[in-house]
Amino acid sequence: MAARLSLSPAILMVLIVSFAAAEIDFDVSNPIRMVSDSLRDLEASVVQILGQSRHVLSFARFAHRYGRRYQSAEEMKHRFSIFMENLDLIRSTNKKGLSYKLSVNQYADMTWEEFGRERLGAAQNCSATLKGNHKLTDNTLPETKDWREDGIVSPVKDQGKCGSCWTFSTTGALEAAYHQAFGKGISLSEQQLVDCAGAFNNFGCNGGLPSQAFEYIKYNGGLDTEETYPYTGKDGICKYKAENVGVNVLNSINITLGAEDELKHAVGLVRPVSVAFQVVDDFRLYKKGVYTSKTCGNTPMDVNHAVLAVGYGVENGVPYWLVKNSWGADWGDNGYFKMEMGKNMCGIATCASYPIVA
Repeated sequence: MAARLSLSPAILMVLIVSFAAAEIDFDVSNPIRMVSDSLRDLEASVVQILGQSRHVLSFARFAHRYGRRYQSAEEMKHRFSIFMENLDLIRSTNKKGLSYKLSVNQYADMTWEEFGRERLGAAQNCSATLKGNHKLTDNTLPETKDWREDGIVSPVKDQGKCGSCWTFSTTGALEAAYHQAFGKGISLSEQQLVDCAGAFNNFGCNGGLPSQAFEYIKYNGGLDTEETYPYTGKDGICKYKAENVGVNVLNSINITLGAEDELKHAVGLVRPVSVAFQVVDDFRLYKKGVYTSKTCGNTPMDVNHAVLAVGYGVENGVPYWLVKNSWGADWGDNGYFKMEMGKNMCGIATCASYPIVA
């Protein structure tokens, strides 16, 4: 009992104090450095429970940076164990000399199963793309493309603990199309899609498809702005108001299933395109480089995450898609990632579409 009581200040320190995310470089190979007083306090608390080691100090800095609060010493030990498993995955992967690198991020104390429940939607059937309606032309494609340079790509958002990625892919495509068409930015409501688009085979925080969201918006009469219908990250009751509509969809264009030539044509010459793919275990810890995998699938029923293709290029001889994610700007390469092009990697061209707006 005395030993348990001696830990209580440490537990209370982690439970009560929500440490703000620090602007520090997270380098697990060098955990001992000049740090803030709040981090030193947290390190002392974590060391009291887990013991003194380089990995414990790395875990303390992770907890500080991402504002982690654990309810008990037992939970802290459990999360540290998961952290160490993910650290092993990061190190073993990075030693292979692949075209991408992993790093500790906000998901480093979560199991793959926990991550999937919080961030991924159920696999969707992309039947709309079996035969697409995008028309190829003889126009010469640019060698590389990054729509961010044209100023039409909206800032990276964070879907939170809700499998609503499909809504962020949808709004990302619409915000880019709107900016391109009307010369000004707009932020559109993901929450309206979560709450209101169920009749079009979407399931709120349990998944959906941008192609089906475009159809909902088209027949519903428009999508409200973010300001008038803000995001909560939870399934809710539909509160759509026609007077708050920010954009209307005239039509949506689908890329033929698996046709990367069509996708490249659309991204290169038209605008950013909503895409879906299959996230597998190591992708959640992606940091930089061109992601590739031997374990992900590329069939319509494999895709579990929707994102926005905003460009393409070549890095170290590997062609890639440049993709905007919805896990916050702190994830990956400032909220973006690169996916290998030319192999329909992880189904990146399996379920692709873009809207025509008014």
